[in-house]
Amino acid sequence: MAVAESSRTDRGLLREGGPIVVGIGASAGGLEALQHFFDNLPADTGMAFVVVQHLSPDFKSLMDELLARHTKLPIHLVEDSMLVEAGHVYLIPPKKEMIISGGRLLLTERDRQQELSLPIDVFFRSLAQDCGPRAIAIVLSGSGSDGSRGICDVHEAGGLVLVQDMETAQFGGMPRTANEAGVADWIVPPQQMPKILADHVAANAAQPPPVRASRARDTTSSAALDDVYRMLEQEFGIDFTHYKPSTVTRRIERRLQLAKVDDIQQYVERLRGERAELDVLYRDLLIGVTRFFRNEAAFEVLEQRVLPELLKQCATGRPLRVWVAGCATGEEAYSLAILLHELTANLTDRSFQIFATDVHRGSIELAARAFYPEASLANVSPERRDRYFIRSGASYQLVPELRQSIVFAAHNVIKDAPFTRVDLVSCRNMLIYLQPPVQQKVLNQFHFALNRGGIMFLGPSESHGGLIKDFETVDLHWRVYRKHSDVRTPVDPRLRPRIAETQLQGVAPNNSPFARYSMSSLLATYDVLLEDYMPPSLLVNDRGELVHAFGGASRFLKPRDGRQGLGILDQVEEELKLVLAGGLRRALASKTAIAFKNLRVKSNGEEVVHDVTLRRVAARNSEVPHILISFEPLPG
Repeated sequence: MAVAESSRTDRGLLREGGPIVVGIGASAGGLEALQHFFDNLPADTGMAFVVVQHLSPDFKSLMDELLARHTKLPIHLVEDSMLVEAGHVYLIPPKKEMIISGGRLLLTERDRQQELSLPIDVFFRSLAQDCGPRAIAIVLSGSGSDGSRGICDVHEAGGLVLVQDMETAQFGGMPRTANEAGVADWIVPPQQMPKILADHVAANAAQPPPVRASRARDTTSSAALDDVYRMLEQEFGIDFTHYKPSTVTRRIERRLQLAKVDDIQQYVERLRGERAELDVLYRDLLIGVTRFFRNEAAFEVLEQRVLPELLKQCATGRPLRVWVAGCATGEEAYSLAILLHELTANLTDRSFQIFATDVHRGSIELAARAFYPEASLANVSPERRDRYFIRSGASYQLVPELRQSIVFAAHNVIKDAPFTRVDLVSCRNMLIYLQPPVQQKVLNQFHFALNRGGIMFLGPSESHGGLIKDFETVDLHWRVYRKHSDVRTPVDPRLRPRIAETQLQGVAPNNSPFARYSMSSLLATYDVLLEDYMPPSLLVNDRGELVHAFGGASRFLKPRDGRQGLGILDQVEEELKLVLAGGLRRALASKTAIAFKNLRVKSNGEEVVHDVTLRRVAARNSEVPHILISFEPLPG
């Protein structure tokens, strides 16, 4: 799209006191919703309204005449480079796509050859970029999924998102997919939206940007914010003190405004009394903006220069291992799977395996379902869409062949131990939200995870931090780095043991009887069962690394100073170390259990007699074995 140059004055007008711009997306059934909206809209809102509707290219639009009966605001059919002013309504003309840049509306011809046209998403994304927190996006009645991606950008920029409720929408496709995006601040009938907008404007007028910034600083230093952090960690297990304060306070300020609460202490009281509000804040802090083949040029670098070389380096019969950290709802993981499937299609001795992880369990569950709105496929070519997606109503589902190549699992990259023997780590646009010491900690984990020659793929605003000597740059613009050191950077020994890859079954499909249970409740139940019924046991992988401790077996591990690896032999006392050194090798090669009777084993510093059994275990769908070391105390 050709974008005309805009003046610094125009951009400043919009950013620093210009009108709040309301983008309204509508399609089938949208006229009635628009009429209800403007019937209830006062004339002195101080806002500008830009209506983007799906219009037939073959018929003259009468939208301006029809809306004029429902509002006194001046209505304009947009012309290229038209300046946006408060108190005016702007309508997209037929056969056009439109963006806002520097406070002006810029038009381009719609490509008639393009199979998928998403003018609402196109405008919302530009609105988020140009207006930031002064952007408002509204999705009204319509079929399809246009707008569901763009509202994520508006939300990420700190703007407001309103969606028409399904009960009043003539066509529910657009409202439903917008709601499923998880970023809507309000889901209400169109006639209620003007009151919400008026309250939003009043709140902004009462707290101009300098005042809000000052209050954010007060919030950051208050004990009440510590209470918010504590409640979030207790409920969801995530320590948001690792995130940049500006990110957290901006989100909390936004929730204060939407909840109509005057100060942080009142908000803390609301969080204590309303579990739903705590959940909304949690989702607001974690929501990830992603899409298939985001930054297409970056994926071209992977496709042409990176992945073919990695596949050549893989030993025959060994799968290429990929870890997508912070995968959100899975689009990036599936994008990589598509590239790798294409590259290995004619290579009978090459395969790949992708582990996609995220701390937000709701996102993991959505990723595992592999259903996406049509708007998500904007960067997917028609050929790939036909090959890898199955249409299901207004959505598309990944073909089972591709879905089965990815294991999705909940994983906290800050607290949990990293994967190992990885060829490619992809973590894009997550590090920028973390404080520098935590960024470095995560980068150390990626370095530890990668094989020599492995690739680290970051977001365009991120870098390899203090590991400049350990990585060479493959592509600076798209932040593609290759590990050339064969020394693993030590990771924090306090990290929680990583669940073994052979145990990662991902999230149950939506049609599974388990889908009605939350993953967190199932895991909590499993933990209780293991503690109550499992004898004290240690699970180690085929490399002798500790994976999990059950039934209080951590009492058999010794505390050590200095650097600590994951190897079980480094973590047990000498008496047990001698037994395990040979026992582990025997157990790996044997189909029967290896038992050691009447061993004196130190438990919490005291010698206790135990029978110790080593048993080889392997998941049915994997050839990679593990060893279960069980301790049975003897009487007396």
